Amino acid sequence: MRGTKPTKRQAIFLREHRLNSDNWFICKDMPTEMVIKNRMSGKERILKKG
Repeated sequence: MRGTKPTKRQAIFLREHRLNSDNWFICKDMPTEMVIKNRMSGKERILKKG
């Protein structure tokens, strides 16, 4: 899955979860969850919203 650079709102959401937005790509951004991928290792992670 290909990722994109986080927007400002997405970067703030990542910071709230104690993640550095420079290290993560955004793969999917849905209302209930966000799928992110690490730039270095390629591991995917799912963050729940709300």
